[in-house]
Amino acid sequence: MAETIYNFKPYPHEKELAMAAKALITAHPCLRMTAGEDGELGWKRHIGYKFASYRNNLAKAGVAEVAINTGRRSRNNPDNDHPHENIKKARKAEINYIINLPKDQTPATLETMREEIIHEVEKTERNQLVIGKLMNISYALRRQEIVGAVVAPQVKDVMVRWPALLMESQVFAEFHRINNVNLRSQFYKELDRHMPKLITLFRDKATKTGKIAEELAKLMRIYDPQEQRDVNMRRALVLRALPVYLREDASKFFRTCNSSRVTLLMHPSSALRASVLSWRMKCL
Repeated sequence: MAETIYNFKPYPHEKELAMAAKALITAHPCLRMTAGEDGELGWKRHIGYKFASYRNNLAKAGVAEVAINTGRRSRNNPDNDHPHENIKKARKAEINYIINLPKDQTPATLETMREEIIHEVEKTERNQLVIGKLMNISYALRRQEIVGAVVAPQVKDVMVRWPALLMESQVFAEFHRINNVNLRSQFYKELDRHMPKLITLFRDKATKTGKIAEELAKLMRIYDPQEQRDVNMRRALVLRALPVYLREDASKFFRTCNSSRVTLLMHPSSALRASVLSWRMKCL
């Protein structure tokens, strides 16, 4: 049961352990505790102890996902962090939160690869295939540096050590490495799902008075006369009108022109901005 629970979550909550205990005694009524005892509560404690022991064995074996939380307060180390405080664990949807180093690789060899990545990024004509391959291999080192640090590193420090993360292709690739999700497709899907309601919201706001309403009305006047309202045009409208509706300054977010191509300048650290960087949309 400990191994099965670990496959779902390395740090389950008490309610989740209680659900496992209830499922156990429901499937095997003969395992109920003696009369007068709460069988579900008793098995919850037993499973909790067994799971903690199983997790400790994995940490001793070097499994990075749980080994990162070792060395906490104990009888021999009374000054360390409390065992149940600031536990480093994966957030929702983070499939590859932190992983062990690849076979036949050491921190020294991966550090050499990191230097090769920096050298390749500095070139005028970058070899995208080489950068992608080296970034894939060095992912474990990168995650151990970011997640395993006692103090979370600043974004600028991470960008200095891993400048390839400023590249659009590597933003998408890194997101896929962590969550196993195609960021571009997922963003398109969610944007298209909310698009009709957002356009209705902007149109209603544009009929009112005020500076925001005037800006939205101006965008609508550009959008409405278009003979062919393709999906790219609707996406451009929503992305351009959203910061206006939220009263945010988008002067450094978008660049518009009069040609048939539009370049959108996005901050690389934002998944939303990076996901629309390569869109080829009609000019607003």
